Amino acid sequence: MNAVTDTPPAAVPDTVPVVFEAVVKKQTIAATYNRGTVTLAPHVVYTKHGEIYLDAVTLERDGKPPKEEKLGAFKLSGLSGLRITPRRFTPSALFDAGDAKYEATLLAVEV
Repeated sequence: MNAVTDTPPAAVPDTVPVVFEAVVKKQTIAATYNRGTVTLAPHVVYTKHGEIYLDAVTLERDGKPPKEEKLGAFKLSGLSGLRITPRRFTPSALFDAGDAKYEATLLAVEV
């Protein structure tokens, strides 16, 4: 027996179900991104170049609201400590489900 094949691969946290639940329930998520804490209103999960992305409105970054509302793209693998919060959100008018970049949409918020 080969010791390499006898050892199970390291567990990778699967954040996709958490994000899907937040999108469906229109609840915000909290996470760590670029060493800072963020609260996001997730609008769409899609794939691009074999990676999973989340487009979301940032509601707070390190406890402070942004100067202006914008829909940002986040590589799902770059978000850690992801969890759903009890806070609900209304879909942003900035989100356009028909945008060409969402050609490979996995799940989008219902507007």
